[in-house]
Amino acid sequence: MTSRRSHSPSGVPADPRGTSPAEPGLISSAPRRRTVVKAAAAGAVLAAPLTAAFPASAADAPAFLHGVASGDPLPDGVLLWTRVTPTPEAVPGSGLGPDIEVGWTVALDRGFTNIVAKGSVTATADSDHTVKADVRGLAPATDHWFRFSAGGTDSPAARTRTAPAADAAPAGLRFGVVSCANWEGGHFAAYRHLAARGDLDAWIHLGDYIYEYGTGQYGTRGKVVRPHAPVHEIVSLADYRVRHARYKTDPDLQALHAVAPVIAIWDDHEFANDAWSGGAENHTEGAEGSWAARQSAAKRAYFEWMPVRPAIAGTTYRRLRFGRLADLSLLDLRSYRSQQVGVGDGEVDDPNRSLTGRAQLDWLKSGLKSSDTTWRLVGNSVMIAPFALGNLTADLLGPLTELLGLPKEGLALNPDQWDGYTDDRRELLAHLRENAIRNTVFLTGDIHMAWANDVPVNAGTYPLSASAATEFVVTSVTSDNLDDLVKVPEGTVSAVASPLIRAANRHVHWVDTDRHGYGVLDITAARAQMDFYVLSDRTKPDARSSWARSYRTRSGTQKVERTYDPV
Repeated sequence: MTSRRSHSPSGVPADPRGTSPAEPGLISSAPRRRTVVKAAAAGAVLAAPLTAAFPASAADAPAFLHGVASGDPLPDGVLLWTRVTPTPEAVPGSGLGPDIEVGWTVALDRGFTNIVAKGSVTATADSDHTVKADVRGLAPATDHWFRFSAGGTDSPAARTRTAPAADAAPAGLRFGVVSCANWEGGHFAAYRHLAARGDLDAWIHLGDYIYEYGTGQYGTRGKVVRPHAPVHEIVSLADYRVRHARYKTDPDLQALHAVAPVIAIWDDHEFANDAWSGGAENHTEGAEGSWAARQSAAKRAYFEWMPVRPAIAGTTYRRLRFGRLADLSLLDLRSYRSQQVGVGDGEVDDPNRSLTGRAQLDWLKSGLKSSDTTWRLVGNSVMIAPFALGNLTADLLGPLTELLGLPKEGLALNPDQWDGYTDDRRELLAHLRENAIRNTVFLTGDIHMAWANDVPVNAGTYPLSASAATEFVVTSVTSDNLDDLVKVPEGTVSAVASPLIRAANRHVHWVDTDRHGYGVLDITAARAQMDFYVLSDRTKPDARSSWARSYRTRSGTQKVERTYDPV
């Protein structure tokens, strides 16, 4: 993206949130490999359907085929995003198509009669014809409408919302919370239901916005509901661009992007399964090129295609503030982590291994300590509460260890989560306790199940010992969970597994191993409440949504409790 002309009333320059320097990852032996790449031409996959989307009478007119979006709301601004297709051959990943000027307009009304900011940027093949405008000078806590235009064509109009002023005391905040959306596993009805609410200040995506696998290579209960593009596993920059583009054609995802700003972090599948700083389980050096090249391609495509304002080049950790009610620290738990280890060698406790990297952990600790807000939210891609398996039966143990990435022998450890990096977790939780930092709530995705957890300082003695924080884990939008892996009717596994999991983990208040859906986090000064919603059938585009459970943490308690009605 080349900026040609950008304007907001204040003329305030971009202000990246977060200032920590990046830390090099720790490199060790190459990870294992799960799948083999199949060669194919990425750009050609989308050429036919996208070319067909152009009206025959206007084949050379620009088109906005991937929707519009906004993200990372600030009190005085928001980041706007779109992708323009200037000519039919300029499909994502192709590297084809001319430069084109794209105008953007922000107004206080849907009819765009009260315009408050406007400007333009240039879309180029070098940025895959994606554009971003970091608009400033807007009023805080205010709904705004925006749209793009190019070559006489207007994009759809969309709503966004700025954050409250830094010193404001809003009565409440409401966020949608989602993770783990596998295109091939089903339709994105969860996004549609969140979009239909009309009451979100923003929505938080906790990672696995896309999946890297080739068609049929990742769990879909044996049924590919709709095939990926490209059909092979994504490795190159063109591949990642095409995959992001396929996701952005989903009407439900476009609808959610069009009603509220997103606040997104990545997890592993935006790169490759079980990614770490120097590789991934689903990457083979040599056959697929270097990990550094693949990681660079994945990050470049992510920042091109997502309305995310990077705090540091090449990372997503950053912090947003919502008045005096809450701040949100967003973590990058893939770029700096040491390689995952197995069990029995003691390395999980090695202080030289890290999940966050030293700089990011110091940044997080400093931000939590200096925060003057009532609530300290942490966007956290993998579960921080400890997890032990307990006495699960053999037929459930195998699928659960596969889903969680646990060792097949069933030892009480998930090495891809904070359980595999216990020194980082001990340091962080001790910091919360020693500094009397209250009301820290971890918002987590990754494991395709819904959980409501206390986060104990010492799980072995809990509940006789202290809880340092709380955690709400949302289930997947479509990605397989436990009943899908076992291939039994929904709910039957959870009825057996949930009591056993809770008996072995006394800090776990609830776990639903079987259903797909989303969360709605509602915050007031008195409490933070997560309402969990589930879908009737992930494979149906018209799937219904229903409320399942609600849990809250009351201010000052650092503990979760059930509440019997959604907000």
